[in-house]
Amino acid sequence: MAVQQREYGRRRLLNQIRRSGQIPRIELADLTGISRATVTTITAELLDHGLIEEVARAEGLPDARRGRPRVDLKIRGAAHLVAGIKVSDRRLSLVLLDFEGKQLAELETEMTRSKNTPEGLADELCAALARLAENADRDISDISGVGVGIAGIVSAEQGVVYWSPALSERNVTFTRVLSEKLDRPTFVDNDANLVAVAEKNFGLGQAHSDFIVVTIEAGVGMGLIINGNLYRGTRGCGAEFGHTKVHLDGALCRCGQRGCLEAYVADYALLREARTLSDLDPAVNDVAQIENLLNAARAEDGPERRIVERAGRIFALGLANLVNIFDPELIIMAGERMQFDHLYAENVLQEMRKSIVQVDKTPPEVVIHKWGNLMWARGAAAYALDNISELALEGLGENAA
Repeated sequence: MAVQQREYGRRRLLNQIRRSGQIPRIELADLTGISRATVTTITAELLDHGLIEEVARAEGLPDARRGRPRVDLKIRGAAHLVAGIKVSDRRLSLVLLDFEGKQLAELETEMTRSKNTPEGLADELCAALARLAENADRDISDISGVGVGIAGIVSAEQGVVYWSPALSERNVTFTRVLSEKLDRPTFVDNDANLVAVAEKNFGLGQAHSDFIVVTIEAGVGMGLIINGNLYRGTRGCGAEFGHTKVHLDGALCRCGQRGCLEAYVADYALLREARTLSDLDPAVNDVAQIENLLNAARAEDGPERRIVERAGRIFALGLANLVNIFDPELIIMAGERMQFDHLYAENVLQEMRKSIVQVDKTPPEVVIHKWGNLMWARGAAAYALDNISELALEGLGENAA
């Protein structure tokens, strides 16, 4: 086999075994279009390096052609452990998966502060990873790789966080900082991208090749799946829905620019406007203040309602722009703020429908997925699993069997 063909075959077969869960060699050849002889050669290589294993068929049916129980192939879970981390405002959510994708442990823990230096955040993550491994009766040194989902503008390919509300510095090669502390590979991406990965692998996007995930937390994010693949853009700055512009020289966004959609609909934007109209109790934390604001908006026709209604109109306009540009099959709205409905109430969705291009077809479905941060962490772990799989295949070398 030529080197390129061998690498393609390894990747294709390992991915098919992972998708199938358990599969005989002959079906691998049929599903992938790779010859049976090549399947035999490559799977022997994967077996030899411990990435897959042979198991008897659960039903124990004999192979009619050979008169003996048929042996299937599956991913060897013990081959590697990977961790996924979701970095929230002052909270870390972590999961630990084996190489098969089975979840072994989970952890949610508070951080000491919402904004850290790169080294400070890496220290927080390392401490949390050690506790996560301990929950599975393992050691942090057993973890082969770590995926991190973080809010902000991220180049996943380079491992650079250009800007994040979780970091006190810009243009940080955070994968290098964290990898040096852990002494193992790490992979970072925008957290909304990893929600899209999680929806594709485990959630509502499994049956769709084109869909958008809009996340609403302290800020507004977006993950975009096109033809079954995550779209990041050439600089890693694609799909930054929260930083699309809705007002020329408008309100200041926490990214440093003005007029961003997030600067009108995010929690901090609503509270900033509310504080100009009324006295908010400084002793009450921001989450409670948002709840009070939304409750007041529902209860009476006052300034609180006008603030929330304007946020809804601007958000509807942003959603309509997404539909007009991408025409997706599905829009999934996810995130911590799904507990409140002010940005996905029926009147907001109706405003969106009024502003999209009208054709004689049903507009994209908009669904709400109220999952917690641990599912975001599963997206980060799935991202790490893909990368560790690639590194494992690269480690087989060119001249293996």
